[in-house]
Amino acid sequence: MGFQLLLLAGGAVGVAAIARRRGWPAPLLLVAAGLLVSPLVPAVPLQPQLVLYVFLPPLLYSAALDSSYLRLRDAKRAVGLLSVGLVLFTTAVVGLVVHLMLPDLPLALAFALGAIIAPPDAVAAVAVGRRLGLPRRSLTILIGESLFNDATALTLYRVAIGAAVGGAVSLWEGLGEFLFAAAGGVAIGLALAFVFAWIFRHTRDSLVENTLMLLIPFGAYLAAESVHASGVIAVVIVGLYLGHRMHLQGFGTRLVSDSVWKVTDFFLEAIVFALIGLQLVTVIEGITGYSPWAVAGYAAAVLVVTIVSRFVWVFAVTTVVKVWRKGAGPSAAESVILGWAGMRGVVSLAAAFSISGVAERDRALLLFLTFTTVIGTLLIQGTTFPALIRRLGVSSEQEQYEDRLAEAAAQQAALESGLAELERLVGELDGEPDEIQRQVIEQLREKSWRRSLSAWERLGGGTGAGGAETPSALYRRLRRDMLQAERQVFVRLRDERRLDDEVLREVMAQLDFEEAILER
Repeated sequence: MGFQLLLLAGGAVGVAAIARRRGWPAPLLLVAAGLLVSPLVPAVPLQPQLVLYVFLPPLLYSAALDSSYLRLRDAKRAVGLLSVGLVLFTTAVVGLVVHLMLPDLPLALAFALGAIIAPPDAVAAVAVGRRLGLPRRSLTILIGESLFNDATALTLYRVAIGAAVGGAVSLWEGLGEFLFAAAGGVAIGLALAFVFAWIFRHTRDSLVENTLMLLIPFGAYLAAESVHASGVIAVVIVGLYLGHRMHLQGFGTRLVSDSVWKVTDFFLEAIVFALIGLQLVTVIEGITGYSPWAVAGYAAAVLVVTIVSRFVWVFAVTTVVKVWRKGAGPSAAESVILGWAGMRGVVSLAAAFSISGVAERDRALLLFLTFTTVIGTLLIQGTTFPALIRRLGVSSEQEQYEDRLAEAAAQQAALESGLAELERLVGELDGEPDEIQRQVIEQLREKSWRRSLSAWERLGGGTGAGGAETPSALYRRLRRDMLQAERQVFVRLRDERRLDDEVLREVMAQLDFEEAILER
């Protein structure tokens, strides 16, 4: 089993690397690859506990760290309507349709299926949207929805499964459980956020702080789930709070954190999406006692209802908002984008695999319907999403220009403040600066002006008049070539045994940091 998992991880990373090199959406290629090889390799069972307790917390935490609390607060109504309202609506519609198609299936299980497939996973949609320049508000809404909708769906799922296994659960009992899970998740998340913020204020050690950050999502999730609160909400709250305060950490913590979470996201997402495709044979083999055509019809109906219900909700809410605000609200193109960005993910599949205590025939059918909905939304909506964005002409070009303008103005203000501080410090020197001190002071002034000039140059797309190379671009290009020549000298001296490996690593790190600054 260990070797099998190692092959899975290696293969998933390889496929994801190809997708990145070609500029393709990695999640879609990984799912397609998993579907193709599933009949050819031994079954790799998807363990629900592994997904919910190992994969989900760090992915949620990383997304929350990278999100903007301020933008989410501005879009809180839209996020709430999608992460709570749409999940409830989808659960109800899918549950009723499934009950009408399969009257022998207990009503509670029909609603459980609705809760399972209600929450979209925005990973694929956000990846495509960022690459194609989707407006920031649309991306913020999609990210916010994916951060909070799992909490709503998993709570509804627990209520529905409890009703199916243990008997009737009243509406008030279900509402009470939902409110307790949400409030408990928020309370535990805030408590842990304050604790870890205090710890980080007193550590100032980038290695220790980033090691703690790797443990935080698991601790928050387990702490909340142990008291039947929402682990998802707890993790998201901690991530948003600490991410909003990341500027208070040391530069080393921020640099290391960025790299750590990029690697973690890439690795876990590669495995997760490959696992989805690899469940094909396992899911199909479990179906017994149904006509293949009947099962295919049920799957197609559930997929269509899932996609259509999102459109119905998005356009209904958009219409109400526009009437309420007298015409102000998202455009029709933005509503279509939000409506089509409903790709489902591994959380739905993990919830379906965790069903227990019901008839095996019913469980196999629910698992199959979940699997086909996840695959259908990923392959149908995911593959057409880029073309839809281009066709509708939805773009963030104006936002990008405004960002560059704001950055340039901020760089100018920061430059003036930094130079004023430099002049104050120069004035505190004993006597007139000597020649060496004057050279250092002039270098500091020149570096500050170069940074400010670079920000203004980016307003013109990084080129000068007539498409000529700007001074900053020329500086970066020449300095990168110089750094490469310097590295070759250090390596040659190491190979000639005139420089120790430890010294080589230190000087290479200095050159690498300088090149990283040039790139950014």
